[in-house]
Amino acid sequence: MPVNQNPEPWAIRFAQKIHRFGAMKASILFVIFTLIFTLLGSYLLRIAINDEADIEDFISAIFLTMLSAPWVLFFFSELVKQLEQSREHLKDAVTQLERLRAEDVLLNQALQNNIKQLNHEIEQRKNAQLERESVFTDLEREIKDKSEKEQQALRLSTLLRSIIDASPDLIYYRNEEGQFAGCNRVAEQMTGKTEEELIGLTPHQVFEEELARQVVASDHEVLEKNISTTEELWLRFADGKRRNFEMRKVPFFGADNKRLGLLAFGRDVTERKQAENAVAKASKDKTAFIATISHELRTPLNGIVGLSRMLRDTKLNSEQFAWVSTIYASGITLGNIFNDIIDLDRLDRDRLELSLKTISLKDFTSELGSIIELLTDDKGLKFEAVLSEPMPVLVEADGTRLRQILWNLLFNAVKFTQKGKVSLHIEAQNIDSNTSMVSFKVCDTGVGIPQGELAKIFAMYYQVNLPEHQSATGTGIGLAICQQMVSLMHGEISVSSVVGEGTCFTVKLPLAISKRPIQVEELRVTGLQILLVEDIELNVMVAKALLEKLEQHVDVAMTGNEAINMARNKQYDLILLDIQLPDMNGFEVANVLHEESLVEQTSIVALTANVIKTRQEYLDNGMDDVIAKPVKKSRIIEVFNALFTEQPSKPYQPIEEQKDEKLEAILDLDLLQSLVDTIGHEMVKTSVKVFQENIPEYLEILQLNLSANEKDEVCGQAHKIKGAAGSVGLARVQKIANQIQQGDHPAWWQNVHDWVEELHEAAELDLQKLINWLSQQAIDD
Repeated sequence: MPVNQNPEPWAIRFAQKIHRFGAMKASILFVIFTLIFTLLGSYLLRIAINDEADIEDFISAIFLTMLSAPWVLFFFSELVKQLEQSREHLKDAVTQLERLRAEDVLLNQALQNNIKQLNHEIEQRKNAQLERESVFTDLEREIKDKSEKEQQALRLSTLLRSIIDASPDLIYYRNEEGQFAGCNRVAEQMTGKTEEELIGLTPHQVFEEELARQVVASDHEVLEKNISTTEELWLRFADGKRRNFEMRKVPFFGADNKRLGLLAFGRDVTERKQAENAVAKASKDKTAFIATISHELRTPLNGIVGLSRMLRDTKLNSEQFAWVSTIYASGITLGNIFNDIIDLDRLDRDRLELSLKTISLKDFTSELGSIIELLTDDKGLKFEAVLSEPMPVLVEADGTRLRQILWNLLFNAVKFTQKGKVSLHIEAQNIDSNTSMVSFKVCDTGVGIPQGELAKIFAMYYQVNLPEHQSATGTGIGLAICQQMVSLMHGEISVSSVVGEGTCFTVKLPLAISKRPIQVEELRVTGLQILLVEDIELNVMVAKALLEKLEQHVDVAMTGNEAINMARNKQYDLILLDIQLPDMNGFEVANVLHEESLVEQTSIVALTANVIKTRQEYLDNGMDDVIAKPVKKSRIIEVFNALFTEQPSKPYQPIEEQKDEKLEAILDLDLLQSLVDTIGHEMVKTSVKVFQENIPEYLEILQLNLSANEKDEVCGQAHKIKGAAGSVGLARVQKIANQIQQGDHPAWWQNVHDWVEELHEAAELDLQKLINWLSQQAIDD
C-alpha cells in the first residue's frame, strides 16, 4: 500500500530549478537582476532622501554590486551546489529509506508471520507439552504397571521354577543345535550335573552311547516332522539306579511362531512297568498252574473215559452198562469243566480261537444227546432232542466250542431239574444261499430263575442263590464262557424263565452252509506203522488198544531217548508224541528227529493233556497235528484221514523250588562261627547291620535292571549281592544270587524272575534268622 509523501522544501525546489536552468545562466541572470535591483533601489532611495538621483549613486551601486556579486554568486552557487548535493544525498537517503522502509515492511510482515508461526508453535508446544506430560503420566503408569507385572512375572517364574523342580517328572529342553538349554532338578539328579553344567552339552556328552542314539533318533523325528512323540526309555541315574521313563517330546515355539527346539517330559513309570511285569508273570504262573492241573488231571481222566468207552463196547449186563455209562458221562462232565477252566484262561489272554470244520447237525445232536441221556437217565428225567426241518445237512462250525456251549446249557438243565424233562430243539432259517441262522433252544422243567437274577447269570462267577437247591451248585463260569463263545461266533444268547416251571436258553448262530462233504466219516487208512511215545501206563493201554482196534501197528516208547533210538532203527508212518516225558519234552524230541532227518517221510502228531498253547506254536515246533487227551476215536480217525488240527496246548514245565528250611542250608554256620571266634561277636553284628542297611538298595537295583531286561547289569548286581551275602554267612542268599549271576544258563530268562523272587524272600527271612542266631550266640556267651 503506497505511503503519502510530504512536499519538498522551496529551497530544494528552487535549487532543482536553478540546476535545471543552469548555474551560469542563473548566475548571469542573478547579477543582472541584482544590478537592476541595486540601481532601482538606489534610485528610489536617493529620490526618497534627496529627491534627486546622481550618476555616482548609480556607479557606486554598480561598483558595489559588481564587487559583491561574484562573492554572492560564488556563495550562491556553492549554496545551490551544496543544496543540490544535499538534495541528491537526501534523495539517495530517501530512496534508501524507501528501500529500507519496504524491507522493513517485508521484515515486518515476515516478523508478523514469524510471530504468528511462533504463536502457533508456542500453542503447539503447549499442546505437545500437555501431551508429553500426559505421555509421561501414562509412561509412569506403564512403568509402574510393568514393574508390577515384572515383579509378578518374577514371582510366577520363581513359582513355576519351584513347581518344575518339585515335579517328580523329568523335564528338559534342547535348542535346534541339539544342545541342552535347561532342565529341572530330576534331570540334574539323573545326569549328575547341574543345570549350568548341562547347558550347551549334547546327549552324546551326557548319556551312555546306546541311550544317546535312542534320544537323538527320537529328537530328530520330532524336529524333522514337527510332531510330538512318546517312547519308553530306561535311564540310569548318577547313583547307578535305573528307572523307566515314559518320555513325551514336543516341538517348542517362541512368540513369533519360530521353533526354538524341543521340550521333553518324562514320567517315572518304573512301578507301573514292574506291576505290568508282575501281572505278566502272574498270568504266566496262572497259565503254568492251569497247564499243571490240565496235565495232571487229564492223564487219569484219559484212562477213565477211554476205558469206560471201551467197556461200553463189550458184553455187559444192564446194570454194568449203567454203571460204566455213569463213569463215562462223569468223565465227559469233568472234561468239560476242564475245558471251561482252560477257555477261561484263554479268554483272559485273548487267545481263544475258532477252528471251523464241516459237521452234520443231525450227527452232532445225536452224539451230544447220547451223553446227555446218560445224565437224565441217572436222575429219572426224560430227554428230548428235536430237529425241525428244513435243516441244512452240513454247516461250517467249531464243533468243539458248539458242543461246549450246549453241554453247559444241557448240563445245567439236568442239574437244576428234579422231575420232568430236558429238551434240545434245533431249527434253522436261511439268511441267504450261503448262511443259515441256526437256533438251539435248551429248555427244562426245573426250579427256574427269578426275574431279578436273569440279567446277572452271564456274569463271571455269579451263581443264583437257590436255598432249596444248595446241592445244585457249580463253578459259576460256564454261562459266562458260553456268552463269550457265542459272541466270538457272532451270535447271541438269551434266557427266559419262570420260577417253579423251568428255564429256556436260546442260542442263535449264523453258520455257513457247507458245500463240501464231512471231512471225517470213516477211517480210510489202516496198517500204519505207528510209534506211540507215552510214559503213563494207563494212557499207553488206552491209546494202544484204540489204535489196534482201528487196525494199526503200534510200537511204544516210554521216554524221549527211547523214541529217538527207535526212530533211528525203523521207518514209521506216524509218531504220536506225548509232550511231557520224563527225560525231555516232546518239542525237544521232535527237534532231534528233524535235525537227524529221521522224519522226512513221517508225520508227527502231538499228544497233549493240556491245551494252553495255540495251534501255531505246535506247528512252529515241528508238529504236523495235535490230538488232545482224552483221546477220542473220532479225532483219531479225523487226524489219520486228513491231519486236521485242533487248538494245541502248552506243555507243562514244572518250576523248581529249592527251599530247605534247615538252618544249615540257610546259613554258613562254620563261617559265622569262625568269624565270631576271629573278629568277635560285635564286629560280626556290625557287619550284618551294614548288610541289612544296604541289601534293600541292592535288591532294588537288581529288580530295576531285570525290569529293564539288562542281563549284564542283573548278573553284575547279583554278583555283588553274592559277595556281600557270602561275607556275612547267608549261604542260601549267596546260592540264589550265584544262580542269577550265571547268565550263560540255557534257561536263564525262563527262570531268572523266579530266582529274583526267591532272592527277595530269602534275603528277608534268612537275614532275620541270621540276626536271631547272632542274638542266641550273645546269650550263650
